[in-house]
Amino acid sequence: MKIKSLIGDRAFYSRLLAVMIPILIQNVITNFVSLLDNMMVGQVGTEPMSGVAIVNQLMFVFNLCIFGGLAGAGIFTAQFYGKADNEGVRNTMRMKFYIAAASVVAFTAVFLLFGERLVSAFLHEGQEDLDLAATLSHAMDYMKVMLVQMIPFGVMQVYASTLRETGETMLPMKAGIAAVCINLLFNYILIFGKFGAPAMGVVGAAIATVLARFVECFIVVGWTHKNRERNPFAVSLFASMRIPPELVKQIIRLGTPLLLNEILWASGMAMLNQCYSVRGLEVVSATNIATTVSDLFFCAFFSMGTTVSIMVGQLLGAGELERAIDEDRKLIAFSVALCVVVGGIMAMLAPLIPQIYNTTDTVKHIAEQLLLVSAAMMPVNAFTNACYFTLRSGGKTIITFVFDCAFVWTLSIPVAFVLSRYTAMSIVPMYIVVYALDFIKCAIGFWLVKERKWVKNLVH
Repeated sequence: MKIKSLIGDRAFYSRLLAVMIPILIQNVITNFVSLLDNMMVGQVGTEPMSGVAIVNQLMFVFNLCIFGGLAGAGIFTAQFYGKADNEGVRNTMRMKFYIAAASVVAFTAVFLLFGERLVSAFLHEGQEDLDLAATLSHAMDYMKVMLVQMIPFGVMQVYASTLRETGETMLPMKAGIAAVCINLLFNYILIFGKFGAPAMGVVGAAIATVLARFVECFIVVGWTHKNRERNPFAVSLFASMRIPPELVKQIIRLGTPLLLNEILWASGMAMLNQCYSVRGLEVVSATNIATTVSDLFFCAFFSMGTTVSIMVGQLLGAGELERAIDEDRKLIAFSVALCVVVGGIMAMLAPLIPQIYNTTDTVKHIAEQLLLVSAAMMPVNAFTNACYFTLRSGGKTIITFVFDCAFVWTLSIPVAFVLSRYTAMSIVPMYIVVYALDFIKCAIGFWLVKERKWVKNLVH
């Protein structure tokens, strides 16, 4: 393959940046708030920080269930938009409402019935004398309030995902900025008890998140329906909630593997962290710091993944198949190159960021080492992520299911389980071994994309 075929012209990069930059800014802002939120709770103590980290790991499964559930309909939204079929976009959006409502109900029931048992699975004695009972108490207090934010989060994602798939990326970004400001303000007031408010600790952090979710939801929903000329799919959106049965079948057929993939992948990540937690509560705190900081830098390839799905999906829907192949190759190359740079910056900052936290030296040292591993693997993450979204844009959801979550459950988790239960290997070498397995996934992704079976117009 010639290097020239991996580089686009000025018009290509203009379109790429027009789609990616707003998504990137929103993701960076959201994850930066999570980082500040994490640091603020971390000032209260290691046990509260660990409790919040465990609950957020469980909430992450819910978040990805929403993303995965909406993604199946989103494949059709992008292609219907490329075809200029507004009724098609309306129908996919209605389907998204049903999926989001079912997800909220299901996860609320699970967290209410089994929340304490799920949190307890992450609590293990380590090298330091940390209070497991206090950590459990903080986690449950935080979870009870966080259940409320699932409703506005689900509704907001229905609208925001549709807006992105129809080319509007600025509004979700602006709503995200507003939510960030609300979250930071009320975190400061409610966690530490400022301006006459009581110091509420982890409960205050949860209330701030709930308020931010509602503000974000109201902005996105309100703007969508107010600007009907820009968003013609919003006209008569709720005149009927009926969806053509054939489209429902198609979305279920393509979307079910995506939904299962996101749930199993997110629960797989939780299972990996549970394996790591066997090394002690200080490892839970360190992985929490490393994950929160890494997610801020990972916004680079997360945003590129969404950009791939939008740009390639619209070209496939418009029937420009050869152009979709060409631009996808250039998008993947750009994503990897971007993450070489971002990974280098992350590696340079890795020794400094953990020092901000009010926790033990052991936790800080482990977090630094984990950050360095994540930084080194960023280009690999970028490649596999772009391959995943390429396959998904063409409706190859069963393949993406095998490529993504089946890999985690059949290889990554068994290796982590064996190393954590049957060896004395410390957390950092264990983390490196499990992470290095992604090189296999990288090779598989390259072959799948090269085969071009994802090059398909689903709405012709």
